[in-house]
Amino acid sequence: MRASLNLGAVLLAVVCLGAAQVALADRCERLIVSGSPDAPPYLWRDPQDPRHLMGANADLLKQAVQELGISVEFLYAGKRSQALEEVRSGRMDLLADAASGGASAQAFDFIEPPVSHNEIVVWTRSAVEPDVTTLEELAARTGARSQRTRFTPGFDAQTAPRLQLQSVSSLTQALQKLMLGEVDYVLAGRYSAMVMAQTLGLSAEVKAMPMVVDRPAFHLALSTNSVCNDPLLRGQLEKKMTESAASGRADEAVKRNLDVWKSQLQQPAANQ
Repeated sequence: MRASLNLGAVLLAVVCLGAAQVALADRCERLIVSGSPDAPPYLWRDPQDPRHLMGANADLLKQAVQELGISVEFLYAGKRSQALEEVRSGRMDLLADAASGGASAQAFDFIEPPVSHNEIVVWTRSAVEPDVTTLEELAARTGARSQRTRFTPGFDAQTAPRLQLQSVSSLTQALQKLMLGEVDYVLAGRYSAMVMAQTLGLSAEVKAMPMVVDRPAFHLALSTNSVCNDPLLRGQLEKKMTESAASGRADEAVKRNLDVWKSQLQQPAANQ
């Protein structure tokens, strides 16, 4: 009897999932997605196909919606502000790396939990001792940050004003200033700075301090003007993102895309 009940429960779950997929497919056959073109390993412009974006967030969303019977395309829409406007207007359906809150928050439905996080840590020259462990110690030194690195609103409003931070155009420039002794530290993503240091041949020259100074989240955000935005799809995406976080799939996607990005960075040098 118990085996029959268990089999019945499994069959019911399969039927319900199938019904949900049919309902979603009837309403939305394809999602058009955009986001930042310069936020590797999470999302960036595909150098082999510049019309499209790639990255860990793209991989995770693609897997989630394909399991729901929906196709997805990740299109380059310009810089991040342009991508945000395309999705806000409904011309595209979803942002793959949205920050919750802000002036445009009412134009989106944010999916919880986030698709990924970016740990911002302190990078210094390897010879620097001892490690920086408090913001007070950091405030006594001069640092740099890339304009492309996104921080949380709380960090920008409360922490950044207490620090002596220079804003530079790229992570490469920030690391170069660090090596020239023009700044004492760089605030950058743990993974992105690690790959960039390896690419520049600086792995032995720089190190990441243990302290995490910020941890911005990247959310999937459906436009309220998208024809695909309905409670059923939002609920299914929330379920898939919860499964992704619990299974470690998100971390695996980040590490896999780190290798892809590193290979792309090294490609020009290999062709010389």
